Amino acid sequence: MNTVSSPTAARGYGADRQWLAKLDLKLVPTGAKTYLKQLAFIGPLRIQRPFYPEGGVCHLYVLHPPGGLVSGDRLNINVHGAADSQTLLTTPSAGKVYGRDSDGVVQGQSVHITLADNAECEWLPQETIVYSDANAVLDTTIELESGARFIGWDLVCLGRPASDARFAKGTLSQRIRLLRDGRLLFNEHLQLVADSGLHHSRVGLHNKTVFGTLVAYGADFNPELITTLRTELASPDFTVTQRLGVLLVRYLGEDMNECRAGMWHAWALIRPPLLGRPACTPRIWLT
Repeated sequence: MNTVSSPTAARGYGADRQWLAKLDLKLVPTGAKTYLKQLAFIGPLRIQRPFYPEGGVCHLYVLHPPGGLVSGDRLNINVHGAADSQTLLTTPSAGKVYGRDSDGVVQGQSVHITLADNAECEWLPQETIVYSDANAVLDTTIELESGARFIGWDLVCLGRPASDARFAKGTLSQRIRLLRDGRLLFNEHLQLVADSGLHHSRVGLHNKTVFGTLVAYGADFNPELITTLRTELASPDFTVTQRLGVLLVRYLGEDMNECRAGMWHAWALIRPPLLGRPACTPRIWLT
């Protein structure tokens, strides 16, 4: 494994403030296991050592020691899975995007996952909490070659509603894209201004504070699986759809615990037909 690091870039305050962090990972199969062959990082992004709780699948925990983003902070995570690699990535805790008196400077995270033929990747981070006054950007792009398989999600909580800390000011740009062999199969882009019509409208977020999207691709999903997901996720806050081979599970409600538990359950149902093995819960989720 090759490791490269360099100092973060930080300068000034307000619009000139900048603290960048970047993590580049390359996963390669050797024999019966997938190994982290290349690792390069800039700034406060790391991974814990690889784990192998289910044999050959490489489990990685992405660590961001500061624990949250303020104005000017940017996280860039790039994952490349070589042909036939098998990888699961998650995070040990919720990500946080803090406000800074609405100074207009964006902060956010970009995730770019590329998978070669017959590679498998699961991107299962904990939720992101976007505080009032934040100007957050969450951007996820998945590029697959033919035969690659992917399952992942993006879970978001606006403010801390349980503490009556509402997302009253600020912006959120959230984008999720999935491409196969260069063809765009799924493209969702939310541009949210706090306290806007989209925030309150029934055709928007309808004043809800928690939303999540699970995306799965790479298998001919049996209609019985869709029926099972709709039956098992009995809450009206969940929906299940499929288009162009992309299976989507969505949540829009008020309870992150409900959202998280539902997504974990959906993942456990989707994983066997997609990846050919039962769910193996990352132990970090249980600590």
